[in-house]
Amino acid sequence: MEVVALIPGLLAVWMTLRRSPQAAFLGVYLPSLVMLPDYYYWNAPGLPDPSFVKSAILPVAVGFFVRSASKWRWSFTDLLVLGFAAAVGTSEYRAAGYKEAQNLLFDCVTGVVFPYMLAKALIEPNGLRVQTAKRLVVLFFAVSCISLFEFRFGKNPWQMLLGRFFPYQGLGWVVTIRWGFGRIAAPYGHAILAGVMMVVGFRLARWLEWTGAWPKKIRRLPWQPLETGRMLSLGVLAGLLMTLCRGPWLGGVAAALVCAIGRSKNRKRAVGIVLAVVLGVGIPVFAAFKTYVAVGREGAESATQETAAYRFELLHNYLDIVNQKPLLGWGRNTWPKVPGQPSIDNHYLLLLLMHGWLAVGCFLGLLVHVGGRLFLHGIREPANGPPGSSFAITMAGILLAIYFAIATVFLGLNTQPMLFLLLGWSEGYLLFGTRRPSLATARVTAAIQPQPSVQFARVL
Repeated sequence: MEVVALIPGLLAVWMTLRRSPQAAFLGVYLPSLVMLPDYYYWNAPGLPDPSFVKSAILPVAVGFFVRSASKWRWSFTDLLVLGFAAAVGTSEYRAAGYKEAQNLLFDCVTGVVFPYMLAKALIEPNGLRVQTAKRLVVLFFAVSCISLFEFRFGKNPWQMLLGRFFPYQGLGWVVTIRWGFGRIAAPYGHAILAGVMMVVGFRLARWLEWTGAWPKKIRRLPWQPLETGRMLSLGVLAGLLMTLCRGPWLGGVAAALVCAIGRSKNRKRAVGIVLAVVLGVGIPVFAAFKTYVAVGREGAESATQETAAYRFELLHNYLDIVNQKPLLGWGRNTWPKVPGQPSIDNHYLLLLLMHGWLAVGCFLGLLVHVGGRLFLHGIREPANGPPGSSFAITMAGILLAIYFAIATVFLGLNTQPMLFLLLGWSEGYLLFGTRRPSLATARVTAAIQPQPSVQFARVL
């Protein structure tokens, strides 16, 4: 029964052979990444365990290496990605031996290296920026629509449909209730992970809406009162709100602040205004938060305060354990557990515990190196398109949102390949895509192109 996890891989093989790796990337891998759970897998004896998402990317990667590996353009970001994967694999090998390291390395290759490489090599060099963004937004919109059932009834449709093929798998991913509604996890395991994914979809939806990439009306739904772009943006936003998770919401606010800079005609002045607002609001909020969590879990007056205090205590209780093996960490499952705090709801702390400062340094270096270059490029590019049409600013905001949100949850299941896909896409944009006119720029140029006042026809 579990062998159904290979179906996306077989479809990817067929599409790669019949058409191209980029067609399989868009047509099989992206739908698998957004629409299918990564916690169901085929338990292959003696081999790494492929899931829907992992099986989908392998044929695409092989097809790319066979056809286009010689065209690969190396950059410093590649070294950070490979350094991160190598640090994780080495850490696990030292801590738990070859068998566990083999499985984790397979996860790193299929969930870190391949998504990064394929996104870098296939999207921008082939002019697929808008097509990729549209595909992701439509998929996230579909996930939001399906998740209405989970929000109302507290039952996950993906587990109801696919769970029968994977007995005893995914049982730990349960729907949690808040304010009388189910916090939607969709196919992503946990509501916070779903929130992280939905932030990605919402920001891409807004970018497409601002650039006018969609037709005004869907041809088959002419009666629909909203324009296509607005309808899709609101649908994905509804999915984000239905997670009922504050961490991704705050990450979404951070992304919105970055994108607000991109909507300004004077972006340098907008940077100063946003920094002033962040400092003016952030410092008092941080001081109030320290007071809020200082009471500890015992003195908490609500479940929200208890959760915040728990996360604050994690740092205090686990940093001494981190310092015992700072460089390569304790391994994925072998780090010492503090009694009463087995769950590490902070990916940076968890990464430190498992794989040490070497992995964390590469991981944070990716945000600084890629996100910083995106932001600087967005600030410097001329603001001659529609407000919000800067792709660089949008991607910088998305990366900031993810890095902000994972301070409250681990980066796992579908969210890890999504992050590295975005990093690869951003790197490809900075290397190749900045040479192509954006969709908005092309439309503005076409609109202002002077037309001859008199047209002549030559007849022979």
